[in-house]
Parts: sequence; C-alpha cells; structure tokens
Amino acid sequence: MDQNQEQALAQMRKSVQMLGSSTEHCGDPTLMRFLIARSMDTDKASKMFVQWQKWRAASVPLGHIPESEVEDELNAKKIYLQGLSEKGYPVMVVKANKHFPSKDQLQFKKFVIYLLDKTIASSFKGREIGNEKLIGVIDLNQISYKNVDARGLITGFQYLQAYYPERLAKLYLLHMPWFFVSVWRLVSRFLEKATLEKVVIVTNEEERRDFVKDIGEAALALEYGGRAKPVPIQDFVLIPLEDSSL
Repeated sequence: MDQNQEQALAQMRKSVQMLGSSTEHCGDPTLMRFLIARSMDTDKASKMFVQWQKWRAASVPLGHIPESEVEDELNAKKIYLQGLSEKGYPVMVVKANKHFPSKDQLQFKKFVIYLLDKTIASSFKGREIGNEKLIGVIDLNQISYKNVDARGLITGFQYLQAYYPERLAKLYLLHMPWFFVSVWRLVSRFLEKATLEKVVIVTNEEERRDFVKDIGEAALALEYGGRAKPVPIQDFVLIPLEDSSL
C-alpha cells in the first residue's frame, strides 16, 4: 500500500467519525473498496460507507438473510455456485430461463442480498479479508419474453454498485437472443462506467474460449466447457469461519 492510499484511509476513518459512525470493525481492504468506487475521494467514500452501514443495519439486521424469507426464489433453483475461478473468485451462475419477474419485490430484494452475500462468503478462507470479488455468469439460453425482467436486473446492479462496491470482478452474458439486446440497452443506462467495463457479452468462439480460460474448467459446468457439478446456491455449504483453520 502506498503513502497516498494510507493517507486516504486515515482521512476516511476521520470523515466517517465526523459523520457520526465508526470504522472500528472494518479493515483497510474493506474501506479501500469504497475509496476505489469513489475515485479515492474520501468525502464521497465516507458518505457511501455510512450509507452502506445504515442500509445493512436496516435490511440485514441478523447479519444474513434466512432462507425461509426467500423460499419462493430459491425453489426455482436458478442460481448456482460453481466453486472458485482461476484467480480465486467464486463463480455464480444465473439460469435466466428459470427466472420470472417477482410479484413480491421485498422478497426479491432480500434474495439479491442472500445470493450476493453467500457467493462472496463462499470464497472466505478462514476469515473475511474485505476485498473479495465474485464472477457472475448470466446464461440467457432458451429464455422467452416471460423470463425478461429488466427491473430485477436493474435492482441487482443498483445493489452491487451502492452496497457491494468493487465486489464484481467480471460479469459474463451468455447466449443473448436478439430480442434481449434492447432490454440490455435499457439496463445499461443504470450502470456506472466502472461496472459496464466489467460486463462481457460472449458472442463468438474466441470470446467463449476466453470465458472458459478466465474462469477455468474446474469451476465451470460441462455445458460451458468445464467439469464442475452445478450446485444450487441453497445447497452450497459454507465453511464456518470460526471452525476453519485455513
């Protein structure tokens, strides 16, 4: 860590205190995510951090979302965890043809928190460092108009950008049909430049090979050119942090 980063972190800790909050339980890697997300502007990063704390306290009072509160979304078995990529990032696969716009937006928002929290936690080795990232794969194969959910996609991205800064390493969109192009254009308007730069729409064989190489065969299911067994996110067992010596 260079001197400028150390100074920014020190200033951010002071700024958060002045806003009436605390960074006591957060290490430098966590704070650095907020600084990077706000181009190292300590005032903006501090405000974003405090907003995140308030949101977390209100939306996830237990520290996690119980599966009993998102049963309808989980029963669709549309989200899979595929292990870690070549760079050690957890890989979350979304089967879009199993998704339908939710009639219960509160449950859907809780589901977004559940899947992001669990995906990130699946990469913890003994403890959370604070700078862990994830790779998302949205498989649009065999989707119909009934599966299209621009609102849901926008919600997911807004949560990532506002409450999970610098958590997204890469997002791959596979098998995009022609009618989804206009949907993606709409969704893209809500994406920050930094987020949009991490999105890869796989359209040809070369991009598909890069996709397999980036993630690695060990973390990809057979249908994507890998050898991993797809595991529904609710069936993925996390290693308890207090029991892990890794």
